[in-house]
This record gives sequence, structure tokens and C-alpha cells, in this order.
Amino acid sequence: MKHRTWVAVLLIAGLWAQPASAQLLGGLLGGGSSSKGSSSTSPAGPTGGVIVRTLLGRVGLDLVCLLNGCSVAENLDGGLNQVFLVKPKSGLLPSVLVGVLQLVTGILDAEVDQVANIPRTPATITTLPTGLYQQWPVNYYGTSVWYGYASQPAAQIINLSTAQGSFNVSGSGIVADIDTGVDPNHPALKPVLLAGYDFTRNQSGASELLDLNGYQASTCTSCQPAYVNQSSAAMLDQSSAAMLDGSPYSAFGHGTEVMGVIHLVAPTAKLLPLKAFQANGQANLSDIIRAIYYAVQNNANVINMSFDMTSGSTELSDALNYATSHKVVCIASAGNDGEDEIVYPAAMQSSVAGVASTNDLDQRSSFSNYGDQVVWLAAPGEQIVTTYPFGTYAAASGTSFSSPFVAGTADLFFNLKGSVTQSQAESALTHEQYVGPNMGYGRLDVFRTLNGK
Repeated sequence: MKHRTWVAVLLIAGLWAQPASAQLLGGLLGGGSSSKGSSSTSPAGPTGGVIVRTLLGRVGLDLVCLLNGCSVAENLDGGLNQVFLVKPKSGLLPSVLVGVLQLVTGILDAEVDQVANIPRTPATITTLPTGLYQQWPVNYYGTSVWYGYASQPAAQIINLSTAQGSFNVSGSGIVADIDTGVDPNHPALKPVLLAGYDFTRNQSGASELLDLNGYQASTCTSCQPAYVNQSSAAMLDQSSAAMLDGSPYSAFGHGTEVMGVIHLVAPTAKLLPLKAFQANGQANLSDIIRAIYYAVQNNANVINMSFDMTSGSTELSDALNYATSHKVVCIASAGNDGEDEIVYPAAMQSSVAGVASTNDLDQRSSFSNYGDQVVWLAAPGEQIVTTYPFGTYAAASGTSFSSPFVAGTADLFFNLKGSVTQSQAESALTHEQYVGPNMGYGRLDVFRTLNGK
């Protein structure tokens, strides 16, 4: 009987809050405030919160939470003021709070905030690619980069330089990457980097060097190759390699590596780093959703997402649909379990193109997921030479590094056409090199993509 009484109170609260919030909306809500604090110096962990979509606005949701054991932590969708993160009070489980809130009039959806992970790969680097030793500088569209980076096999396999030269494109839009951040001082990336945003700390900038607890490193001029995680090796000194060994830093450098691949393909595109992931490779879904809305509202043309989740999300789907409705092309990695399985966001095919990995022989990488449910096409993803923090370079493997090849190509397509929708980009990305069943439309060929046949 007590339970039924409590539900009745909730329903009354919902009915009362809706008209009150409707009267208060006109300009009082702003962009939403955050309870994390802009001066935080350490990233947040899993929130234990609930993602809510509501018609009540911030004021109305505050009133609902006042009566239902929760507090509004932050707005997730910018100026739209419909999606929020709320946190339960007094030990209330998030899953229970979801059920409570779904009974309130004016609450359209509620789901538990979950953790997303940067996919890991088995150890794939047994011998270092020659590109890590080809360190002499070359000019690459106005910046000095390593020869081994600009001329690596993956770039040749996808006919990158042929496409850039034939169509006179090198990137003209903004490519956002939702990731661990970036080395903001890397010489190859700095000229095209935008400030970005750190959602783990709620502050401008997206430096992943902040995850090293104040450690500062300058550009390494006498580095030796060192393995820094399961699937990458970088030119580092021994002290740096030792510092980055272990799970707290298992994904450190990932964002800089992914940005380097985008820059290789679209070297004059602006890069928007959005730090939603910590150095251990984990992110709150709520921060990823915030990052998607931020990218769209800050004029991104392409969003790269080199991560996956095993569970779907209504609000992630809604955020991606919002992006595609604003002509933002969304690309995601297909995952590294080596299975025909569903992972998200790659499986959200109405708004995302999922990318699998191939080796230099146009074979599916053993670690790469496959299957029509997550793979739209494939791209090279083994021993990719790319940028790494401290101004150096790394070799990395995984579908994480296949996805940015396609994201960069989408920006070249935007450069060529001037305006591109998700469906137009996906149509262009069907003109690829066949590499076998369960690999979508085949391995990326940038020339064929831009040529349309």
C-alpha cells in the first residue's frame, strides 16, 4: 500500500511540474549548469547517474528531483535543454530511479548512464614497421612530419595521394574526434587543432597530457621504440615507457593517434578534440552524448568514434540522429573481438558507418569484428604509423585506427562537394575494393570514393 501511495505522489508531482516549468522556460534555463565544477583537476569516474529526456526543462526537472530523491547534475544537449544527467540521492539505485522517473508526466525517457570502452586488441605488433625508423622530416601540406608517417603502406593501399592530387582536395571542414584527448603541442597537429573541450573535467581544451598527473614532457629527440600498450609501440625514452605501463594508462595516447590518422587523410581539415575518455580507456555515456551535441553545435562536419559498447542506448541514438539531421557524418569503429557481434554505435546504421580493419594484404584483421550488422566498409588497421604524445610517433593496431581513415575521407568528400549528408557519404563509401564476405562494401579506396565509381 505504501508503494502505491508513493507512485501516486510521483504522478501528481509530474503533473504539477509541467505547467510550472512551461511558464519559467523563456530564458531562465540558459545552457544548463554542471555540478562537476570547471576548476576540477582530475577526471570524473562513472557517474552512477541517469540520463533523462524531458519536456520540463531544467527548472521543471529540478522540481521533479526535489520530490523523487535525485538531483540534476548537468545538461547534456547544449541549448536544447531537453537531455540531462540526474543523480540519485540517499543510496537510491540508478536502475530504481529510472523506473520512478518514467512514471512522471513530462519525462520522455530515462536510462542508466553506462560506461563505454576504447576497444583493446590482442598483441599485434611483433616487429616494428619501418616507418618508425624513417624519421627524416618532410613537408606535408605545410607541416613537417616524419617520412614514415606520410608515406606508409596504408596510405598507398587506399590510394590517398592519388585521390588528393586528382581531385585537388586535402580537407576543408571540421572533424571531431570523441576520445582521450590530444597532445595539443604536437608539431604535426598543432596548426590545425581547435581548442576542443574536456568533458571529464568540464573545461576548455582537450589535452590528454593532463591525465599524467602533472607530468610534463618535451618533444623527444633521441627516443627509442618502446611498447606502450598491447597494440602500439611509440618512439619514447625508457622513463616515459615505464610511466605508461599498466592499466591506468592503457589508452593514453589513443586520441593523439586517432587524430594523426585523420590528419594524414585530410591534412588541412580542422581537428576538434573532444575528451570524453580517461587514460584507462573508459568514458561515461553521458559525456559521449554531451560531446556529440557539442560537435554539432560547434560546426563539425564529421564525427569519429573509435570506441564501442555492447549495450544500446536510446539517447545515444537520438544524439546521433540529431547529428545526421544537421548534415554531420558519423563514423565508428566496428570493435576488436574478432567476432560477428553487435556493438554500438557502429550498429546504429541509420546514422553511423561502422568500419572494420584489414591488413596490408587486404585480409580481415584477425581481431576485427565483422558482419553486416556493424560493418559498412573496412580500412587498414594494422601497424598504422601515426602521431603520439610528446611530439613523437607510434605504430598502432585496431579498428580504432581504421575508423579515422574513413572519417578523414568523409571530410575530403565534403571538401569536394561542399555539403554532405550521412546518406550521401555512405553511398560514396560503397565504391570500395572487395575483400571478402562480411566486410561490408570492402576496403576503403579514397579515389573510388571521391570518383563515385
